[in-house]
Amino acid sequence: MSTSATGDLDAWRDLPALQQPDWDDPDELRAVAAELAAQPPLVFAGECDQLKAQLADVARGEAFVLQGGDCAETFTGANADAVKNKLKTLLQMAVVLTYAATVPVVKIGRMAGQYAKPRSKPVEVRDGLELPAYRGDAVNGLGFDAESRRNDPHRLLKAYHCSAVTLNLCRAFTKGGYADLRQVHAWNQDFVAHSKAGRRYERLAGEIDRALTFMKACGVNPDEFHGVEFYSSHEALLLEYERALTRIDSLSGLPYDVSAHFLWIGERTRQLDGAHVEFLRHIRNPIGVKLGPGTSADDALALMKRLNPEEEPGRLTFITRMGAGRIREALPPLIEKVHQSGAPVAWVCDPMHGNTFEAPSGHKTRRLDDVLDEVAGFFEVHRALGTHPGGIHIEFTGDDVTECVGGAEGLAEDDLHQRYETACDPRLNRGQSLDLAFLVAELYRKSS
Repeated sequence: MSTSATGDLDAWRDLPALQQPDWDDPDELRAVAAELAAQPPLVFAGECDQLKAQLADVARGEAFVLQGGDCAETFTGANADAVKNKLKTLLQMAVVLTYAATVPVVKIGRMAGQYAKPRSKPVEVRDGLELPAYRGDAVNGLGFDAESRRNDPHRLLKAYHCSAVTLNLCRAFTKGGYADLRQVHAWNQDFVAHSKAGRRYERLAGEIDRALTFMKACGVNPDEFHGVEFYSSHEALLLEYERALTRIDSLSGLPYDVSAHFLWIGERTRQLDGAHVEFLRHIRNPIGVKLGPGTSADDALALMKRLNPEEEPGRLTFITRMGAGRIREALPPLIEKVHQSGAPVAWVCDPMHGNTFEAPSGHKTRRLDDVLDEVAGFFEVHRALGTHPGGIHIEFTGDDVTECVGGAEGLAEDDLHQRYETACDPRLNRGQSLDLAFLVAELYRKSS
């Protein structure tokens, strides 16, 4: 790595870095970072460039992003069943969108790296005991005791290894035949099959079967449907971890963060003069920025100029998280000004984070109706402005959890306690995710 490249990549160290853990032992952190820097890459520069090209298609209005997975991955979730169930959900949603909306779908998981979370408060208090807040398994443990809540740098190494396991499983599933379009019925042979969303999906799967049979009769090689392209993503929150996993590509001589294909900056850390923007502007991965309802059009333009000054297609995605009650008023000024600039940007809707509330039981939850309404507002705004609604970014699980209320099965607030399993924010279960996919397909057809 050249001195100039190293200097650019370390310039963030002189700037305010929000949402960073207060690590107990700086020497321990440096030793862990050095060990991470010696590890093999989790992804490759060529894969990142391939995703960037597909996101350029999204920015041009020729494709749609489906990005989703856990709010906060856990180390115990890096196992075959958990990964397969999340992939199954993503594949089912992608099939609904691809077939029902007739649009190419770029599949990005919030997987293989989403082990850290920003927090609104640095500490948590229970029964008079104050401990550091849980910041994700990459930092500390969920248990409420001093040992669990210690900010332990060695967890960064475990996050790397769990990411490697998860990516290996994802590659095996998506390339080894599990993602074959001829498996559309097999993805539905569990609890979802008996739900309203599952029955609707089964009817669509039957149509796909007939279409594949027709194509085979026409001489199309069915092996073309054997696998899918799948990409990993996470919030680039822990800068020591991201810096340690940044490499100079041997072919291009450019720096790539090889912890994931796609990285994003959160709403809490997108300050123009902050460390996160400074670090991510130097890496060559495709990147995203979360934009909340307080974002001004000038904020969006300034981020665009800082993070993509050369206006490279596919480089920058804006992920809006406005809330159902705000999106129709807050989003149009941003899109109008960015569109007028002529710079290529993909617009993706995160309908989850602006719609969280606390149920009387104390559980954090979201109403599926609010999630659907924010997505509908996102499409309405783009339709009115003649721009492209580029995708959705959601938090879901492949399990039959009870964390968000609503959906075709009528999950109520009184049901939340039954299977509330998230380590952080509430996720859609698979039935609710399919409900969302069918709505998005309908909205996309209307807007195209």
